Amino acid sequence: MKSRTWLIIGILVLLLLAVAAYWATSSTSVTITVETNGTDVTVKGSTSPLPLGTVPEDMISQMKDKALEDVQDETSTVESIKADMQSIAQSYGYNATVVLKSQFGEDQLPMPATVKGTSMVPTLQDGQDIIVLKTDQFQVNDLVVAVHPDYGLIVKRVAEINGDQVYLKSDNRQTEIVGTETRVVNGVEEVVTIEKTPLDAWLPKENVVGVVKVY
Repeated sequence: MKSRTWLIIGILVLLLLAVAAYWATSSTSVTITVETNGTDVTVKGSTSPLPLGTVPEDMISQMKDKALEDVQDETSTVESIKADMQSIAQSYGYNATVVLKSQFGEDQLPMPATVKGTSMVPTLQDGQDIIVLKTDQFQVNDLVVAVHPDYGLIVKRVAEINGDQVYLKSDNRQTEIVGTETRVVNGVEEVVTIEKTPLDAWLPKENVVGVVKVY
Protein backbone atom coordinates (compact mmCIF):
# COMPACT_ATOMS: atom_id res chain seq x y z
CA MET A 1 0.00 0.00 0.00
CA LYS A 2 2.82 2.35 0.93
CA SER A 3 4.67 1.68 -2.31
CA ARG A 4 1.52 2.48 -4.27
CA THR A 5 1.09 5.74 -2.36
CA TRP A 6 4.68 6.73 -3.00
CA LEU A 7 4.25 5.83 -6.66
CA ILE A 8 1.22 8.11 -6.94
CA ILE A 9 3.06 10.89 -5.12
CA GLY A 10 6.05 10.45 -7.44
CA ILE A 11 3.83 10.66 -10.50
CA LEU A 12 2.12 13.79 -9.18
CA VAL A 13 5.49 15.42 -8.47
CA LEU A 14 6.68 14.64 -11.98
CA LEU A 15 3.47 16.05 -13.43
CA LEU A 16 3.82 19.23 -11.38
CA LEU A 17 7.43 19.64 -12.47
CA ALA A 18 6.45 19.09 -16.12
CA VAL A 19 3.61 21.61 -15.89
CA ALA A 20 5.87 24.14 -14.17
CA ALA A 21 8.53 23.73 -16.85
CA TYR A 22 5.90 24.02 -19.59
CA TRP A 23 4.42 27.22 -18.22
CA ALA A 24 7.86 28.68 -17.48
CA THR A 25 8.79 28.17 -21.12
CA SER A 26 5.48 29.21 -22.67
CA SER A 27 5.15 32.30 -20.51
CA THR A 28 8.32 33.74 -22.07
CA SER A 29 7.12 33.04 -25.61
CA VAL A 30 5.41 35.83 -27.48
CA THR A 31 3.92 36.26 -30.93
CA ILE A 32 4.62 39.66 -32.45
CA THR A 33 2.45 40.81 -35.34
CA VAL A 34 3.78 43.74 -37.39
CA GLU A 35 1.22 45.31 -39.73
CA THR A 36 2.17 48.04 -42.19
CA ASN A 37 0.79 49.74 -45.27
CA GLY A 38 4.14 51.31 -46.09
CA THR A 39 3.49 54.55 -44.24
CA ASP A 40 2.09 53.46 -40.87
CA VAL A 41 3.06 50.59 -38.60
CA THR A 42 1.19 48.81 -35.80
CA VAL A 43 2.76 46.20 -33.55
CA LYS A 44 0.78 43.77 -31.41
CA GLY A 45 2.05 41.17 -28.98
CA SER A 46 0.37 38.14 -27.45
CA THR A 47 1.73 35.52 -25.08
CA SER A 48 1.27 31.87 -25.89
CA PRO A 49 -0.66 29.71 -25.30
CA LEU A 50 -2.60 31.65 -22.67
CA PRO A 51 -2.31 35.32 -21.63
CA LEU A 52 -0.51 34.73 -18.35
CA GLY A 53 0.81 38.26 -18.44
CA THR A 54 0.73 41.35 -20.58
CA VAL A 55 3.46 42.15 -23.06
CA PRO A 56 5.44 45.19 -21.84
CA GLU A 57 4.23 48.42 -23.44
CA ASP A 58 7.80 49.71 -23.62
CA MET A 59 8.79 46.69 -25.69
CA ILE A 60 5.90 47.18 -28.14
CA SER A 61 6.68 50.90 -28.42
CA GLN A 62 10.35 50.20 -29.12
CA MET A 63 9.38 47.61 -31.73
CA LYS A 64 6.99 50.03 -33.43
CA ASP A 65 9.66 52.72 -33.72
CA LYS A 66 12.20 50.25 -35.10
CA ALA A 67 9.71 48.65 -37.50
CA LEU A 68 8.73 52.06 -38.90
CA GLU A 69 12.40 52.92 -39.38
CA ASP A 70 12.97 49.59 -41.12
CA VAL A 71 9.97 49.95 -43.43
CA GLN A 72 11.29 53.30 -44.66
CA ASP A 73 14.79 51.88 -45.27
CA GLU A 74 15.35 50.68 -48.84
CA THR A 75 17.88 48.10 -47.63
CA SER A 76 15.56 46.33 -45.16
CA THR A 77 13.98 42.95 -45.83
CA VAL A 78 11.26 40.82 -44.27
CA GLU A 79 13.99 38.77 -42.62
CA SER A 80 15.87 41.79 -41.25
CA ILE A 81 12.69 43.28 -39.76
CA LYS A 82 11.82 39.99 -38.07
CA ALA A 83 15.36 39.73 -36.73
CA ASP A 84 15.14 43.27 -35.30
CA MET A 85 11.83 42.46 -33.56
CA GLN A 86 13.28 39.23 -32.12
CA SER A 87 16.35 41.08 -30.88
CA ILE A 88 14.21 43.63 -29.03
CA ALA A 89 12.01 40.88 -27.57
CA GLN A 90 15.09 39.01 -26.40
CA SER A 91 16.31 42.09 -24.54
CA TYR A 92 13.07 41.88 -22.53
CA GLY A 93 13.44 38.17 -21.88
CA TYR A 94 11.03 36.96 -24.56
CA ASN A 95 11.40 34.40 -27.31
CA ALA A 96 9.47 35.97 -30.19
CA THR A 97 7.75 34.56 -33.24
CA VAL A 98 7.25 37.44 -35.67
CA VAL A 99 4.51 37.74 -38.30
CA LEU A 100 4.67 40.51 -40.89
CA LYS A 101 1.49 41.56 -42.71
CA SER A 102 0.70 44.27 -45.26
CA GLN A 103 -1.98 45.13 -47.82
CA PHE A 104 -0.08 42.85 -50.22
CA GLY A 105 -0.22 39.81 -47.95
CA GLU A 106 1.89 38.06 -45.33
CA ASP A 107 5.67 38.53 -45.60
CA GLN A 108 5.12 41.15 -48.33
CA LEU A 109 7.03 44.32 -47.47
CA PRO A 110 5.92 47.76 -48.75
CA MET A 111 8.09 50.87 -48.75
CA PRO A 112 7.10 54.53 -49.14
CA ALA A 113 8.87 56.79 -51.62
CA THR A 114 8.43 60.24 -53.13
CA VAL A 115 8.94 61.07 -56.79
CA LYS A 116 11.59 63.69 -57.45
CA GLY A 117 11.68 65.42 -60.82
CA THR A 118 9.59 65.22 -63.97
CA SER A 119 11.26 62.28 -65.73
CA MET A 120 8.19 60.07 -65.29
CA VAL A 121 5.56 62.62 -66.38
CA PRO A 122 2.72 62.08 -67.19
CA THR A 123 2.60 58.80 -65.26
CA LEU A 124 4.12 60.21 -62.09
CA GLN A 125 4.37 63.82 -60.96
CA ASP A 126 7.15 65.60 -59.11
CA GLY A 127 6.50 65.29 -55.35
CA GLN A 128 4.01 62.44 -55.72
CA ASP A 129 3.97 59.83 -52.95
CA ILE A 130 4.13 56.20 -54.05
CA ILE A 131 4.20 52.78 -52.39
CA VAL A 132 6.71 50.18 -53.54
CA LEU A 133 6.44 46.44 -52.95
CA LYS A 134 9.94 45.16 -52.28
CA THR A 135 10.55 42.24 -54.62
CA ASP A 136 13.03 40.86 -57.11
CA GLN A 137 10.16 39.68 -59.31
CA PHE A 138 9.48 42.26 -62.02
CA GLN A 139 8.96 42.31 -65.76
CA VAL A 140 9.20 44.59 -68.77
CA ASN A 141 6.89 47.64 -68.52
CA ASP A 142 6.75 47.54 -64.71
CA LEU A 143 7.36 50.76 -62.80
CA VAL A 144 10.21 50.13 -60.38
CA VAL A 145 12.33 51.92 -57.82
CA ALA A 146 16.05 51.21 -58.08
CA VAL A 147 19.32 52.40 -56.58
CA HIS A 148 21.43 54.40 -59.06
CA PRO A 149 25.15 54.74 -58.21
CA ASP A 150 25.09 58.51 -58.88
CA TYR A 151 21.51 59.58 -58.15
CA GLY A 152 20.43 57.32 -55.32
CA LEU A 153 16.83 56.10 -55.48
CA ILE A 154 15.20 56.54 -58.88
CA VAL A 155 11.82 55.51 -60.27
CA LYS A 156 11.76 54.29 -63.87
CA ARG A 157 10.05 51.89 -66.23
CA VAL A 158 11.60 48.52 -67.06
CA ALA A 159 12.34 48.62 -70.79
CA GLU A 160 14.52 45.52 -71.15
CA ILE A 161 15.91 42.66 -69.09
CA ASN A 162 19.12 41.02 -70.25
CA GLY A 163 20.60 38.40 -67.94
CA ASP A 164 21.46 40.07 -64.65
CA GLN A 165 21.07 43.57 -66.12
CA VAL A 166 17.95 45.67 -66.47
CA TYR A 167 17.45 48.71 -68.71
CA LEU A 168 15.39 51.44 -67.08
CA LYS A 169 13.84 54.30 -69.02
CA SER A 170 12.03 57.54 -68.26
CA ASP A 171 8.44 57.96 -69.46
CA ASN A 172 9.10 61.63 -70.19
CA ARG A 173 11.10 61.70 -73.43
CA GLN A 174 11.22 65.48 -73.76
CA THR A 175 14.51 67.35 -73.52
CA GLU A 176 14.38 70.14 -70.96
CA ILE A 177 16.26 73.42 -71.35
CA VAL A 178 17.71 74.28 -67.96
CA GLY A 179 19.79 77.35 -68.83
CA THR A 180 22.66 78.70 -70.86
CA GLU A 181 26.38 79.15 -70.46
CA THR A 182 29.14 80.99 -72.30
CA ARG A 183 31.88 78.90 -73.88
CA VAL A 184 34.94 79.83 -75.89
CA VAL A 185 35.10 77.92 -79.18
CA ASN A 186 38.10 78.59 -81.46
CA GLY A 187 38.75 81.82 -79.60
CA VAL A 188 35.18 83.01 -80.02
CA GLU A 189 32.69 83.26 -77.15
CA GLU A 190 29.42 81.49 -77.76
CA VAL A 191 26.26 81.23 -75.69
CA VAL A 192 25.36 77.54 -75.47
CA THR A 193 21.99 76.18 -74.39
CA ILE A 194 22.19 73.61 -71.59
CA GLU A 195 19.76 70.75 -72.05
CA LYS A 196 18.69 68.07 -69.65
CA THR A 197 17.92 64.74 -71.28
CA PRO A 198 15.82 61.96 -69.67
CA LEU A 199 17.81 59.54 -67.53
CA ASP A 200 17.97 56.03 -68.96
CA ALA A 201 20.34 53.47 -67.50
CA TRP A 202 21.48 49.87 -67.47
CA LEU A 203 21.69 48.66 -63.87
CA PRO A 204 22.24 45.31 -62.15
CA LYS A 205 18.93 43.59 -61.38
CA GLU A 206 19.95 43.49 -57.73
CA ASN A 207 19.76 47.31 -57.69
CA VAL A 208 15.99 47.16 -58.17
CA VAL A 209 14.31 47.67 -54.79
CA GLY A 210 10.80 46.77 -55.89
CA VAL A 211 7.74 47.41 -58.03
CA VAL A 212 5.60 50.53 -57.69
CA LYS A 213 2.14 49.36 -56.63
CA VAL A 214 0.38 52.50 -55.40
CA TYR A 215 0.59 55.84 -57.21
